[in-house]
Amino acid sequence: MDWMALSDAEWTAVRLSLRVATVAMFSSLPFALPAAMALARGRFWGKSVLNGFVHMPLILPPVVTGFVLLILFGRRGPIGAFLADNFGLVFSFRWTGAALACAVMGFPLMVRSIRLSIEAVDRKLEDAAATLGASPSWVFLTVTLPLILPGIVAGMILSFAKAMGEFGATITFVSNIPGETQTLSAAIYSFTQVPGGDAGAMRLAIISIVISMAALMLSEVFAAAAARRTVAA
Repeated sequence: MDWMALSDAEWTAVRLSLRVATVAMFSSLPFALPAAMALARGRFWGKSVLNGFVHMPLILPPVVTGFVLLILFGRRGPIGAFLADNFGLVFSFRWTGAALACAVMGFPLMVRSIRLSIEAVDRKLEDAAATLGASPSWVFLTVTLPLILPGIVAGMILSFAKAMGEFGATITFVSNIPGETQTLSAAIYSFTQVPGGDAGAMRLAIISIVISMAALMLSEVFAAAAARRTVAA
């Protein structure tokens, strides 16, 4: 099994991918939860527009998403220039940009999982809590949130898995810089472009497959748990 021993550069790509995917996952959650709530329960003009905007990364070519991020969050972009000048936060050609690209690409998966969990909640349980004097925020924290928690976790795992495998948007936005923006997918691509790089590409591909499969299995476990809670409720 010596051929499975990772080099320092390969370990760096694995660690960076885990870091980027974790940051992308947690940074998406505060936006995904209200978006899912609005799509599941909201009654407002423009809901279909919001739904299309949320799910657009799923249907757009990833390169287009990366290009849009580069235009908006690049050093000369309207948002990127503001963040760099006022907060010192730079996205383009940095690992933070890779996390942003991965967060955008995984966002629809997280929103969809949470939305389905919210739609499965029995509204009678929330109404019963409200009739007992609970405020809307307290109803959400004590009734809704526990019921949709498995769906939230499942969405987070799917977002993490998507971030681990993201390539097109990331390489377009932040390039392929070893040690800074070279994630697993970018490292595999680099290995395939050089003679004798097949072994390194195979090692990283196996790691990527194992992580993705584990994430999908965990997501199924939490989705099943959400379904059982809904039935029990």
